[in-house]
Amino acid sequence: MLSIITAINQNYVIGRDNQLIWHIPEDLKRFKKITLGKTIVMGRKTFESLPKVLPDRKHIVVTRDENYSTSDNRVTVIHSIKDILKYKDSPEEVFIVGGEQIYKQLLPYCSKLYLTEIMSYENGDTYFPEFNKADYEIIEYEKHYDNYIKYNFLTLEKKFFRNNGL
Repeated sequence: MLSIITAINQNYVIGRDNQLIWHIPEDLKRFKKITLGKTIVMGRKTFESLPKVLPDRKHIVVTRDENYSTSDNRVTVIHSIKDILKYKDSPEEVFIVGGEQIYKQLLPYCSKLYLTEIMSYENGDTYFPEFNKADYEIIEYEKHYDNYIKYNFLTLEKKFFRNNGL
């Protein structure tokens, strides 16, 4: 099963200058809790923005650069988004963690969205694709207010997947 995890604001902004805009410790803890022991999929720029390979997770990096490689055995480099689609029918939950183009290409195939919805209208240069929230059922909702930032943890499940047992 493919799932997405990301933090977005009310304008669907997810980043600026290849970095996260917000530093919310509880969001980072939630990301770790949800993705630990799982496979995470990201584009090359997202991978390069990480301070290091995240522990206890298998990394799949998608890039069109045929010469791109890494020596870390926890990282698999692939060159086609089609290679990720094999996970949509897998019992294992595989997480799409960014960036913009990867989200845009894989959103239609994801059954769950783990969102941190930040109550702000800050500008950025990287966006999550707009989607119809009516296509999803809220299965988790938590309000938070930390360090002058209001945010919500949302887990959304695509109604099509739930209603059809997929």
